[in-house]
Amino acid sequence: MKFDFIGRKKIWFVFSGVLMLISVAAVIFLGLKLGIDFKGGTLFDLVFEKEMTVSEIRDTLREYNLADSVIQHSKGKEFIIRSSKIDQKTQESILEDFKSSAGIKEIRYIQDVGPGWGTQVTRGALLALAASLTTTLIYISFRFEYKMAFSAVVALLHDIVITVGVYALLSREVTPNVIAGLLTILGYSLYDTIVVFHRIQENTKYLGKKRYADMANESLNQVIMRSINTSLTSIIPVVCLLVFGGETLKDFALVLVVGLITGAYSSIFIASPLFAIWKEREPRYRPKKA
Repeated sequence: MKFDFIGRKKIWFVFSGVLMLISVAAVIFLGLKLGIDFKGGTLFDLVFEKEMTVSEIRDTLREYNLADSVIQHSKGKEFIIRSSKIDQKTQESILEDFKSSAGIKEIRYIQDVGPGWGTQVTRGALLALAASLTTTLIYISFRFEYKMAFSAVVALLHDIVITVGVYALLSREVTPNVIAGLLTILGYSLYDTIVVFHRIQENTKYLGKKRYADMANESLNQVIMRSINTSLTSIIPVVCLLVFGGETLKDFALVLVVGLITGAYSSIFIASPLFAIWKEREPRYRPKKA
């Protein structure tokens, strides 16, 4: 039994349009919760005398309204703590609490971190995104055709907007790990789209008297199981990382989960129908549509 992907394109477009509007509204009205690397804060690098867990350190910080701090277990009994900016007196009080509960073997450093590094990361990420989209357009235009290239880029932007919107809705902290995750999902999304477009291009040779949309729909039915299996084998390990991984890894895992799901969806339901509509407007395919 074949599913009519192309024929129900209006449903997919409306659904995606609503998701994107919600995402944009969430970013505008709720905003993004930027981490210490982007807005500045205080950084502790401490080596404790006793064994400590992340939850125990967070309990101590909770007394100072710093429970949302990023706590990273470096090695052995060393922990790196990133919190919002705090004054000297509060820093000393926190250190005293740590000394009384676990003892502090060594204070590697305590320093205030400015937002400059986060700004640099953001600028680099935007440049990487622009370079990625540009090279994608150029490569797919030469390898396939420019209509496929623009359809693929629309799908990529769709994935990024929805993923960022999820972070705004969940009030999750945006860290450099999230930026890295956003750039990573571009590759996954593009891979799925290229697989679909390659099958459509192969089947174009055997178009005959069929409408282009019907041929594209058959191509999607031929690759849908491969796309599902590929996506599942990628998503399952990342979901496990999201559930069982440490707090530092969860931001990276969440952006990957959302991005992989939207990427698998957009390749089939956004990029392909958009390309099929565009192709059917060409003079050589218009009579078949009529």
